[in-house]
Amino acid sequence: MSLLRKLPWTLISRMTQEMNKTDDGPSAATTIAKSRSLWPSVLRWIPTSTDHIIAAEKCLLSLVKTGYVREQVNIGSGPPGSKVRWFRSVSNEPRFINTVTFDGKEGSPTLVMIHGYAASQGFFFRNFDALASRFRVIAIDQLGWGGSSRPDFTCKSTEETEAWFIDSFEEWRKAKNLSNFILLGHSFGGYVAAKYALKHPEHVQHLILVGPAGFSPESDPISERLARFRATWKGAILNHLWESNFTPQKLVRGLGPWGPDLVRKYTTARFGLYSSGDVLNEEESRLLTDYVYHTLAAKASGELCLKYIFSFGAFARMPLLKSASEWKVPTTFIYGDDDWMNYQGAQEARKQMRVPCEIIRVPQAGHFVFMENPSGFHSAMFHACRKFLSPNPDNESLPEGLQSV
Repeated sequence: MSLLRKLPWTLISRMTQEMNKTDDGPSAATTIAKSRSLWPSVLRWIPTSTDHIIAAEKCLLSLVKTGYVREQVNIGSGPPGSKVRWFRSVSNEPRFINTVTFDGKEGSPTLVMIHGYAASQGFFFRNFDALASRFRVIAIDQLGWGGSSRPDFTCKSTEETEAWFIDSFEEWRKAKNLSNFILLGHSFGGYVAAKYALKHPEHVQHLILVGPAGFSPESDPISERLARFRATWKGAILNHLWESNFTPQKLVRGLGPWGPDLVRKYTTARFGLYSSGDVLNEEESRLLTDYVYHTLAAKASGELCLKYIFSFGAFARMPLLKSASEWKVPTTFIYGDDDWMNYQGAQEARKQMRVPCEIIRVPQAGHFVFMENPSGFHSAMFHACRKFLSPNPDNESLPEGLQSV
């Protein structure tokens, strides 16, 4: 409240408009984007643009020594022959998936990486070098995130929202002409990867789920505490914001020119003071902060999936646990030992699976295990994919320090 008293009322009005505005149609959005491009970023209420995202990505990936190729993969305007719009929005303009492919040894297995909620492919910047030494690594920004196209989000159900991500990924796979690959997904990206593997198991050689969301239904014992909290006035307010699809990104946009400072404080704390493992150095923190800000502050699109996929507390509306018996792809779960995602959901799923499944916990790491303990994460990855990397996979023992659940 003290901050609001210090702000001019014109700025407070502008902040409220940004936090509550709905996305315009494509023609209006295009006009706004063009008009904003005429103004220096320092004079804009939200100092970002698609060009800023790509530039921030390039700076962050300058920390990676392995060469790479960046491309915008055309996935068309919607599913061929379908009348369902999913990512077509209100126009037939083509959509693009921002893709980076790293140089790797010829004949190496292909690893496709999918980021989590409120993230983008650049979050894996600490892993690309090590993984590219053993894999042909391809990382993407999901539709509506990062440097990919950001169509108006028109989904109105869980089924439509899942199709937004699963079917756009399948169109990307076709465009890239990939047939067999190892698929990795982190957090919400793990949910998408698992749902994709359920629908298109013929394309996935191995599934790696890193701290995946979606394995705990609301019947989880933890939800009892959440239910009691939701009954309080604070819980009621937060639940209302969740069901209203109020996202963290809206707060960043609403703060306008103060947004970058909020993101800086978050990244400094989350990957520094409150990190469970390796903290970012000064350069990493600065480049990641800039990258995170621009990906969060850009037009709302994929982020609006939140309330359709999860109920308040990040409990899946269509839990993956219910589909475990239908699993057709060998799977490895990887968790940081301090991950807030409960690995016990994976244990319950494994009991129902009819395919090989292992669960690995990495020490000194939390939910962002690949950033907090990169070396431990890489060891877990190489062990999970030993079938594709080692001439004698059956003789490979679990690397020291890792825990098999």
